[in-house]
Amino acid sequence: MDFIIFIISMGALIYGADFIIKESERIALHYNISHFVIGATLVALGTSLPEMAVSISASIKGSGDIAVANVIGSTIFNISLVLGVVFLLAKQIVPKRDIFAKDSAWALFPILIFILMGIDGTLGLVDGILFLCLMAGYLLFLINSNQVEEVDIELAKEPFAWTKTALLLIAGFVLTIGGADFAVQSASNIAREFGISEWIIGLFLVAFGTSLPELMISVKSAMNNNADLAIGNIIGSNVANFTMVLGLSSIVNPLNVNLSTNFFDVTAALIVSLMLVFITANKLYNKSAGIALMVVLALVIQNSL
Repeated sequence: MDFIIFIISMGALIYGADFIIKESERIALHYNISHFVIGATLVALGTSLPEMAVSISASIKGSGDIAVANVIGSTIFNISLVLGVVFLLAKQIVPKRDIFAKDSAWALFPILIFILMGIDGTLGLVDGILFLCLMAGYLLFLINSNQVEEVDIELAKEPFAWTKTALLLIAGFVLTIGGADFAVQSASNIAREFGISEWIIGLFLVAFGTSLPELMISVKSAMNNNADLAIGNIIGSNVANFTMVLGLSSIVNPLNVNLSTNFFDVTAALIVSLMLVFITANKLYNKSAGIALMVVLALVIQNSL
């Protein structure tokens, strides 16, 4: 029964996030915001809502391992799986923005700060506030670096109804938060039933499920020759996962962090982040990079299971 509840709750998470993503993008495009900034802000925050809801719910229930593992696992999946699939499926990826010069640091800042904060074994109130300040700094950076490169003319011509948009956003939040609550409960039950640690459940089962919105949005964007939105979504989602998700979760309830026990998984998240920087520095937006990312993902899964 727990498996059925988990599948249904993950479906609610995905569909809820999809509502929020679509309506947020509709709002952003009417204000002529660049695709990268849309991807790194509204779409990224929308696709990070499942991680946020799951981790905050887990924190409230005292399942801190799921909260932290969800973020680490999502970082690994977002870069290795999502970008790997994007590079393998897309015919051509040519971002209009110089991602390495403008954004590569933001692919590394969050996880490096997480490691520094986790040395004492706990993420508490002060850490959470600092994470939120980092997110505010990231948003200000994006606003200042916004360069409108392309506007969806057809969407801009459509009548814009705030009532419809608001209702769909509310529906998205309800599905996301409700789905997260049931996902945490069922995932914890599955972990106990099979003797699997909550860290492993959070790292793979929950993290993979909550990374599906990023996967769907990024692949669709790349297939439509919108590489900026696809890559912006990944970088923005990872920033949001560490700053908003861990920040709010640690404010709600202090989170225990065991860097030595989970050394491999944290290192894997750092390595894929470094790979993203290397890829953007050398503009390796091709199938070879996709294969390399998928190989890393396979090694992570093999070592952790």
